[in-house]
Amino acid sequence: MSYSGAGLGKPGSGKRRIRDLLTQSDNRVCADCGAPDPKWASANIGVFICLKCCGVHRSLGTHISKVLSVTLDEWSDEEVDSMIEIGGNASANSIYEAFIPEGSSKPGPDASHDQRMRFIRSKYEHQEFLKPSLRITSVKGSSTKSSAQLSSSLSKKIIDSFRTNSSSQHPQLEGMVEFIGLLKVTIKKGTNLAIRDMMSSDPYVVLTLGQQKAQSTVVKSNLNPVWNEELMLSVPHNYGSVKLQVFDYDTFSADDIMGEAEIDIQPLITSAMAFGDPEMFGDMQIGKWLKSHDNALIEDSIINIADGKVKQDVQIKLQNVESGDLELELEWLPLDQ
Repeated sequence: MSYSGAGLGKPGSGKRRIRDLLTQSDNRVCADCGAPDPKWASANIGVFICLKCCGVHRSLGTHISKVLSVTLDEWSDEEVDSMIEIGGNASANSIYEAFIPEGSSKPGPDASHDQRMRFIRSKYEHQEFLKPSLRITSVKGSSTKSSAQLSSSLSKKIIDSFRTNSSSQHPQLEGMVEFIGLLKVTIKKGTNLAIRDMMSSDPYVVLTLGQQKAQSTVVKSNLNPVWNEELMLSVPHNYGSVKLQVFDYDTFSADDIMGEAEIDIQPLITSAMAFGDPEMFGDMQIGKWLKSHDNALIEDSIINIADGKVKQDVQIKLQNVESGDLELELEWLPLDQ
C-alpha cells in the first residue's frame, strides 16, 4: 500500500519518519535494481536503494546523489521533508523512469557493477528516461551552470511539480475532506472466476477508497462476466490503495467473497500530476506500475496519455481465492476538468 507524503505526518524524529516511509511496499525494494530490504537512500533524489547501488550513487558525487544510511547517518529536517514530499520509490520512478526505451531494462538484484553503473548514470546523471520538460541542460554560449547547480535545479523542478499540482485548487467537503481529483474505474471483464453456487456464480465488484464505496451491477450465472461499467471515486489528499472485492450475489443468504486485491493508484496520480494538462501532449507512455510479489498484477501496468486523457490498463489476479482474473482501466480526472 502506498500513501502520499502528507499522510505520514509531521510529528516524530527524522529517522522515525524515514523508517515509516520505508515501510511502504514500493520502498521495500531498491529503486534501481529491485533488491529487497534497502537500507540506504538518496536524500536529494528521494529513493531508497540497496548497498550495491549505493556504491554507484556515491561514485556520481553528492551534487547528483547525496547518499545517507537510513539507520546510521544523521538526517537534516530538509532532507527528511524532501524524501517524504516526493513519496518514495514509486513516485520518483514514475518520473525518472517515464521513458525507458524499448529494448532497455532495469538491472536485477544480481546485476554486475557495470550494468548498474550504466543504468544509474543514464537514469540520474544523463536524465535519459526523464520527461523532456524536466530535463535540465546548460545552453551552449550562455554562462555554464555547475553540475551541482544543475542537479539542484532538477530536484527543485521535480519537487515543485508534485507540490504545485497537489496543492492547487483543493475544494473541501464541508471543511472536512480535502480532495485532489476523481478516479474513473472501468470494470471491463472477469476471467475464470470462482464457483460459489452449484455450477456458476452471480458476480459483482465493490471498490473501496477510504469511506467511499462503489459497486458494479450483478452479472447472472457467469464465470467470465463482461461489465464495461464505469465507477467513480473521489480521491482525498491522504489517499491509500483502492480495495477491490468480488462477491457472488445471493438472494436468501449473505453474499460470498470471490476474491480481492489492492490497486496502488499512486503511480497513476504522480505521473498525471507531473505532466499537468494531458491535452498539451500527444499519445505517449508517462509511467508504469511494476509487477512484484507484493501486488496482484499479472503484468506491468502501463500509464499512458491517450487522446488527451491519462489512463492505465490494469490486469490483476484475484487474491485469497482459487481462481479469477480481472481487467480494469483507470483514468485520472483533475478537479478542474
